[in-house]
Amino acid sequence: MATGYLPLLRTRHALRLLTGTLVGRLPNATAALAIVLFTRAHGGDFTLAGALSAVYGLGNAIGQPVLGRLVDKRGQPGVLLGGAVVAAAATTLFALTGPRPLPLSCAAMAVAGLATPPLEGALRALWPSVLGGRQEQVHAAYALDAAAQEVMFAVGPLLVTLIVAAASTAAALVTLALVGVAGTLCVVTSGPSRHWRAGERDTHWLGPLRSRGLLTLLGSLFFVGLALGSIAVAAVAYADAHGGGMVSSWLLSALGFGALVGGVTYGARTWAGVPERRLRLLMLALAVSYLPLVADAPVAVMTALSALAGLFLAPVLACAFVVVDRHAPAGTVTEAFSWVVTAFGVGASLGTAVAGPAAQYGAARAAFAVAGAGGTVALLVLLAGSRFLATPNLRQRKENDRIVPAEPGFSSSHQA
Repeated sequence: MATGYLPLLRTRHALRLLTGTLVGRLPNATAALAIVLFTRAHGGDFTLAGALSAVYGLGNAIGQPVLGRLVDKRGQPGVLLGGAVVAAAATTLFALTGPRPLPLSCAAMAVAGLATPPLEGALRALWPSVLGGRQEQVHAAYALDAAAQEVMFAVGPLLVTLIVAAASTAAALVTLALVGVAGTLCVVTSGPSRHWRAGERDTHWLGPLRSRGLLTLLGSLFFVGLALGSIAVAAVAYADAHGGGMVSSWLLSALGFGALVGGVTYGARTWAGVPERRLRLLMLALAVSYLPLVADAPVAVMTALSALAGLFLAPVLACAFVVVDRHAPAGTVTEAFSWVVTAFGVGASLGTAVAGPAAQYGAARAAFAVAGAGGTVALLVLLAGSRFLATPNLRQRKENDRIVPAEPGFSSSHQA
C-alpha cells in the first residue's frame, strides 16, 4: 500500500492540494446539518429547516458546473476564491439574521449554494499536471481523493456538533464558512492552481455535455447517488424498528468505513486494462452489494452488510474520475468534474425523497430496496451506453491542451 501512496504524497504540492481541498469543502459537507440545527434553534420547524437546506442544495447543484465552466475559461484562483468569499458572506448573513424573514434567508442560502467553489473538480483537473502525467499515480490520487471524502463526511458533522456545544449554531455556520475560505486560499495560492490553464475549447454551449460518453457516466452516477441518498433514510427507519439509539449511526459509519477501506485498497495498486471496462465490473460489484441490505437482518449482520455495500463505492468513484478525464472535451475538464458532483448530489436528493415514503409505508426493507434498485439501474445505464464509452476523447485533448509559464519543475499542461 505504501508503494501506491508514498510517491504520490511526496510529490510537490500534492499533500497541500488534497488537504486544502478537503478543508475548503467542509462548509458544503456540513451544510445540511448546520442549517437544520440553526433553523431549529431559532424557532423554525423541520419543514422550514428542510426547505432552506434544499434551497442551498439546489443552488449548489446549479452553481458547480457554472463555476466549473468559469474556471476552465479564466483559471482557478479568481473564480474559486471569489466564490468562497461570496458563499461565506451569504452564510454569515444567514447566521446574523436567522431563518426569518423567509425571503432573505432563502436568498442567502441560494447565494451560498450557488457560490460554493467547485474545489472537487478543480483538484481533479490539477492531478495529471501535478503528477507529471504518470497514470498510475493519477489513478492513486483519484482513489485517495474518493476515500478521503469519507473521512471528511465523518469528521464534518462531529465538528459541527462540537462547535454548537462550545458556542452556538450561528457560530458553527460562521466558523465553517471561514474554514472554507481558508481551505480555498490554501489551494489557490499554490503554484499548480495559479498556473493551471485548461486547453483551448470550442464555443459549444453544451460544454462537456456534448460528450455522449460523459452523459452516460453522469446518468449512471445519478443513480449511484440515488442509492446512497436512500440508504441514509433507510438506516434511520431500520434503527427505529431495532431499538433506535446509535443503530443508524453504526450502519452509516460502517458504510463510510467500507468505502474508505475500498478506496485506499483500490488506489494502492496499478490496474491493467482500460478504465471503462473496469468501471463496469466495479459497478456490477457495487450493485450486487446493495441487494442484501433488504434482508432486515439483526443489527450486527446489517452493520457488516453496510460495510460491504460501501466497499466498492470509492473504487467506483475513483475509476469514474479517470473516465471523466478521458471523455471530457478539450478545455472543459473542471466543468465536467463539476457535473459529476451535480449528478451525484441531485440523485442523492431524489433518493432521500423516494426512500421517505417507501420507509413510511413499507418500513426499512422497502427503503433499502430503493438503494438496490438505484444500484441496478446505475449498472444498466453504464451497460446501455457502453458504445459511447468505447471512444474516449484523448486525441482532441492532447492536441488542444497547452502549457503556460510555470515555476521550475512544474508543468501546467493538462494531460489526458
